[in-house]
Amino acid sequence: METIDAIMTRRSVRSWTEEPVTDEKRKRILEAAMNAPSAADARPWHFVVLDDPEIIRQFTELGGTEMLVESTFMVLVCGDVSKEIYPGFWPQDCACAAQNMQLAAHDSGIGCVWIAIHPLGERERVCRSVLDIPENITPFALLAMGVPNEVHEPEYRFDLKRVHQNKW
Repeated sequence: METIDAIMTRRSVRSWTEEPVTDEKRKRILEAAMNAPSAADARPWHFVVLDDPEIIRQFTELGGTEMLVESTFMVLVCGDVSKEIYPGFWPQDCACAAQNMQLAAHDSGIGCVWIAIHPLGERERVCRSVLDIPENITPFALLAMGVPNEVHEPEYRFDLKRVHQNKW
């Protein structure tokens, strides 16, 4: 798939089959995450891979996350401020890694949805509790994935009213 096609056709998928995501596709998705840009190339991230249904089930009560029970593969993106060179940029860096994962998943035929964790304190606490995340690491985003059980048509979202030339 061409990059622009992946960007223009990616949609959030919230329903998956029971078929597992292959190890090859999992690795490719994580490789894409780790090739994301980051401030000063600091790469202030860690990734917790989840595929145990009992662990995944514990994330279905965060509010609006009931569908996660169908996911066969999830990745929690976490920020590590100790790896930063320029303090304060870890959220942007982790967002780039998460977006790369979404695009790699889409390119691989895997459906993905981004669940916001940071800066929602209760969601961060659940992640820390369930996954034993150390206090110096910040849970940032949970990407739930699987073989899609739904298809969404691409949506053209360009809005010229949001573009400002040379000044507001």
